[in-house]
Amino acid sequence: MKIRLDELIHLRHKLHKYPDLSGDEVNTADIVQNYLNKYSPDELITNIGGNSFAAVYESGKEGPVVLFRSDLDALPIKDNLETDYTSNKNGVSHKCGHDGHMAILAGVAQLLHKKRPTRGKVILLFQAEEETGQGAVKVLNDIKFKKLEIDYAFALHNMPGYEEGSIIITDNIFASASRGLIIKLKGKSSHAAEPEKGISPISVLIEIIQEFDLLNKPKSLFQDFTLITIVYLKLGERAFGISPGHAELLATLRSTLDEDMKILIEKISKIVYETSRREKLRFEVEWIEEFPALKNDNECAALIESLAKENKYTIIKKNDAFRFSEDFANFTKHFKGAMFGLGSGTNTSSLHSPSYDFPDQIIEKGLMMFYRIYETLLK
Repeated sequence: MKIRLDELIHLRHKLHKYPDLSGDEVNTADIVQNYLNKYSPDELITNIGGNSFAAVYESGKEGPVVLFRSDLDALPIKDNLETDYTSNKNGVSHKCGHDGHMAILAGVAQLLHKKRPTRGKVILLFQAEEETGQGAVKVLNDIKFKKLEIDYAFALHNMPGYEEGSIIITDNIFASASRGLIIKLKGKSSHAAEPEKGISPISVLIEIIQEFDLLNKPKSLFQDFTLITIVYLKLGERAFGISPGHAELLATLRSTLDEDMKILIEKISKIVYETSRREKLRFEVEWIEEFPALKNDNECAALIESLAKENKYTIIKKNDAFRFSEDFANFTKHFKGAMFGLGSGTNTSSLHSPSYDFPDQIIEKGLMMFYRIYETLLK
C-alpha cells in the first residue's frame, strides 16, 4: 500500500519545531491528534494518565489486541540544527528522536485507515513522560487504558551508530534498568578560619565518591553489568569565608538486571547511612526516575527477527543489553511484547547530542515493521 511519506516528514519536522518537555506535552498531543483525525480511528482516547493518548482501530470481532507505542516528550537540550524546522523553544528539543517515533506511528495510522483489522484491534499509543520514567506507569494505572485489555505490546527506538534502516535485536534484556539518586548531607557551617566549630560534609562526600568508584570496578557482587555515574555535585557556597555545612550529590545507577539494581541500592543506602552517622551528619536519600530492565518476550523478539528477514532488512543481533533505559519496560512486564532498534546511520550524532536529528529516510522501514507485526498477529 502507498504511504504518504511526504506528509509524515512534514509532521516530523513540525513536531521537531514545536517540542514539549515531559509532563507538558499538550501542544505535541494536539498536533498528532489533529493529524490522526484525517485517518479516522474508531476511537481517540485522550488524557490517559496525563497527556498520553491512544488511537484505536478495531474490527468489532474477537481477536488479539495489539499495541504499538511511541513517545511524545522532548529533552531540555538546546537545538544546534540550522534548518527550517529548528526548535522554536530555547533549551528544548527532540534529541532522542521521539519526533521520528511519532511520525512512524502516524504512518501506521495511514495504513490502518486503508486496511482495518478483520479481527481484534490495534492500539496506537502516544505516551507522555518517557524521559522521566513516569509516563508508562501512569498509563498502566489509568482505568481508560486498563479497559483496552492489551495482549501484545511493541515499540522501537532509533539507534545512531548502526547501519541506516537496520533492525537491532538483543536476546532477552533489551535495555538496562536505571534509577536516579539524590543524596543531601546536612551539617553545620562555620567561619572558614574556624572549621572545627562546624560540621563539614567534605570528608563524607569524598568517602561516598570513593565507595562509588569501588563499586564501579570489576566485582563478584553482581551477576551482570552495573554502573554508577555521578551527574551533579554541590558543596557549600561560593564564599571564601565559610566552611561548608551542606552538600548534595546526584547520580544515576544502571544495571542489566533488576536483581543487581536492588543490591546496588542496598549497598549505597548502607554507605550513606554509615558514613553520615559516624560524622554526625544529617542526611536524606531520595530515589527517583525508576526504569526497570526492559525484558523482551522471546516469541515476540523472534517474530521481529523473522519479519525483518522477510523484508530483507539488515539484522544486527547484540549479545548484551543497551546501557540506556526505556520506560517501555513497564509494558513488557505486563504484556507479551518487545522493543527493537532501528538503525539511524553510522555517521549520525549520538542520542541526546545537541546536533542529533532523526533521519527521515528511516520512517518508512519503522512503520512497515509495525505494520507487518500487525498483519501477522491479526491474521
